[in-house]
Formats: sequence, structure tokens, C-alpha cells
Amino acid sequence: MADEEEDRVTSEPVGPYTPIVRAGDWLVVSGQLGLAEGDLVRGGVRAELRQALANVRALLESEGASLADVVKTTVFLRHIDDYAAMNEVYVEGFGDNRPARAAVAVAALPLGAFVEVEAWAFVGGR
Repeated sequence: MADEEEDRVTSEPVGPYTPIVRAGDWLVVSGQLGLAEGDLVRGGVRAELRQALANVRALLESEGASLADVVKTTVFLRHIDDYAAMNEVYVEGFGDNRPARAAVAVAALPLGAFVEVEAWAFVGGR
């Protein structure tokens, strides 16, 4: 994911919630959309998920963690037909790490997004 989209990371919430919360040895990242500079990136589910994962990564890094610390994600898809495309980008983003995951189709997502991802990272035992 080393491209220009990584330079456009944003974690500004689109609602009344905190983007990342520390709870003891856990970091909980609120659902992230493919937002950059306040707008959804263009390019469909793949582009949005790449940006959403970049946003998750940036939030984790702000707390001294990384995607390698993620142990659970939930991926929300506007269209279940995007499941295969989501899996491709998800593997790109997480590399060899395979967190537990749920992927569910939903009727709609904020701002008309195609995908949203939340994550739980365990940072204990360091």
C-alpha cells in the first residue's frame, strides 16, 4: 500500500465517536471508511478499503501499534458481491497477519461508502 493514498490519511470521525480508544492492553479502532481529506476516495470498494486500512494503520501507529497487532476485525460491505475484491485488498493490507474477522453485508454505510472496517488490537505483553 505504498502509494500516494497513504499520504492522505484522515481519521476525522463522521459522527459522535472517538476514532481509537485504549482499554488496558487493547486498542479499539472505530469503523473506518475510505476517507482522505474528508472525502471518500474514488475507485470503488478496493480503493476505499485500501484507504480505510491506511486510516486504521495510522490510528494504530498514533498509539505505538501496527496492523500486526490486530487480532479482530469486522468488515461491513454495502454489496456482498464485493466479498472477493475485499478479500484481495484485505490480504494486501494485512500481509501474513490473519486476524479473526467477520464480514457482513449491510443496507447502507455512512456517506454512501462501499466498505467500513473496525479493528481490535492487543498490545499487552510488550
